[in-house]
Formats: sequence, structure tokens, C-alpha cells
Amino acid sequence: MSDIATAVHKQPNRDGRGLLARFRHDRSGSTAIEFVMLAIPFSLLVFAILESCIAFAGQQLLANAADDIAREIRTGQLKAADVTEIKVRKKICDKLELLVAKDCPGLIVDLRSFPTFAEAAKLRIKLTTDKEIDTTGFAVAPGQSMSKNMLRVFYPWPVMTDFMRASMSNLKDNRTLQFATVTWQNEPFND
Repeated sequence: MSDIATAVHKQPNRDGRGLLARFRHDRSGSTAIEFVMLAIPFSLLVFAILESCIAFAGQQLLANAADDIAREIRTGQLKAADVTEIKVRKKICDKLELLVAKDCPGLIVDLRSFPTFAEAAKLRIKLTTDKEIDTTGFAVAPGQSMSKNMLRVFYPWPVMTDFMRASMSNLKDNRTLQFATVTWQNEPFND
């Protein structure tokens, strides 16, 4: 093709009909466009998986920490007279600090003794009207030898990914409630 014919061929059509046809047939940027079209949903999926995995790991750490504390109380290693809210919170927080902020802000502990397992099963988690945990009646008062006890641990987990907040958060300030519950009967030990 001569230079004049090339110049005429590259000149845009004055009425614009040839622009759409040329765009449709030009494949030089299609790979970049296809990559962007796939990269956005792929990135969203990766962030959703990471957010869910980290939250699940936090939930597992919380459950394991509650199990460990319950075992210490059940076997008498941790005596009821020595159990305070601060001590229980610290023991749980020490196990959670791998994934949560220092001193576990918002960690709530409820440890009580019940006459029967049926009474313990009646406890329910309640949220206030402003989407906070209703801690009315919460205490840290384990029972003595052979008593029935329940330990409930709550942690308001922050949802980090913006687009996941609407589907994951159930508390105010874009947090989701993670909790662990352990119910047991203490072993016969000397008080």
C-alpha cells in the first residue's frame, strides 16, 4: 500500500460510522480489557476468602481459649476462689493476641454456675437496640467441686474488607460477633 493510500485509510470517517467498525475489529487492547474485567471479580473473591479465613481462625482461637480455661476450672487447676474476670480475660487474651489487638478490646466473659444443665441451656445472647451485646446478668463466678458451669466468651471481630461489611457485620461499627461457649460439670476436687 502506498503512503497516500495508508494516510487515507487511517483518516477517520467524518460522519463517525467507521469509528465503531474500526474499534470492533481492532484487537490490540482486548487483552488488557479482558484482564481488567477478570481481575476485579478475582480480586474481590480473593479478599472475601482471606477475610473469611482470618475470621474463622479468630473464631477457632477463641473456642480453643475457652476450652483451655474451662479445662483448668473443671479439673481444679484454677480454683474458684482464684478466678476473677481480669484473670480469665487475661488468660483468654494471651491466646488471642496472635490475631487481635493488644489487650483484646471488647472481649466479654461470662462464667457462671448453674443447678442443672437445663438451666444453663436457657441462656440466650441478647443484643441491645444499638446492636451491642446485652451484658445484663454477666458475672465471673464459677462453682465449686461437682458444680455445673458455663463459660461464654464474646469478641466483636472487626470486618476489614469494605465490601464484606454489609454481609458479615451484625454489630455496630462494622463488627461481627464471635463467641465460644463451654458447659461442663466440675470434677470432684478439693476446694
